[in-house]
Amino acid sequence: MAGGKGVQPVKRGGLVARLADGSADLARVLDFRRAAFSRTSGQEEDAQDALSAHVMVESAAGELLGYFRVMLFGWGAGLAQGYAARFYDVAPLERYGRPIAEMGRFCLAPGGVHPDVLRLAWGAMTRLVDEGQAGLLVGCASFRGADWRPHKAGLALLAAEFLGPEAHRPGYKAAEVVDFPALAGPVVDRRTSLAALPPLLRTYLGMGGWVSDHAVVDRELDTLHVFTCVEVDRVPPARAASLRAVAR
Repeated sequence: MAGGKGVQPVKRGGLVARLADGSADLARVLDFRRAAFSRTSGQEEDAQDALSAHVMVESAAGELLGYFRVMLFGWGAGLAQGYAARFYDVAPLERYGRPIAEMGRFCLAPGGVHPDVLRLAWGAMTRLVDEGQAGLLVGCASFRGADWRPHKAGLALLAAEFLGPEAHRPGYKAAEVVDFPALAGPVVDRRTSLAALPPLLRTYLGMGGWVSDHAVVDRELDTLHVFTCVEVDRVPPARAASLRAVAR
């Protein structure tokens, strides 16, 4: 990611979020991702890794507690090089004229994660977005388990309330998808449906994010994921201020 090496670490409560530096850090990152996504076969490293800044959240003792990667594209057409473009037709965003940050492979260490890990991760993400002058933050938010039926309540909520503008929503590309309009209908229990969403997706939506009109089934990773987009200028002011306070 252009300019990534100049980004300074973010520190809080004895933890630090920093960019991976060198082959040893990248090896740790790949092992961490492999464990987090329960990958027992296949190659974890992919073409997007070489285009990314890799952010590590560590304890004072150097234990890796959280991770994500970021690709920064100069404008919408660059999204064709990103991870989401493997599964979605991102052409509707190709005329977007500002930089776009794509966040991916967000994962945490198992067990009781200290809330400061999440705060640092999002603080580091905010710093990268601001320094890259990105107008959009995009990514794929994953449900654990490729079968859509256990996720029906959450998907129905997305269909009812969080679809992106039709002109900007990515199109169909993957071989196996779950069509949201087919799930649309009354949301019986909004609080339960919202709780059923993956935490990362709830965070995106809490920043005013929107989603694609379909989910993609990933049998290799046994996940169901949706394209998610946050328009940086439309993040609620209080939320933006909170994120930037951590990023300082």
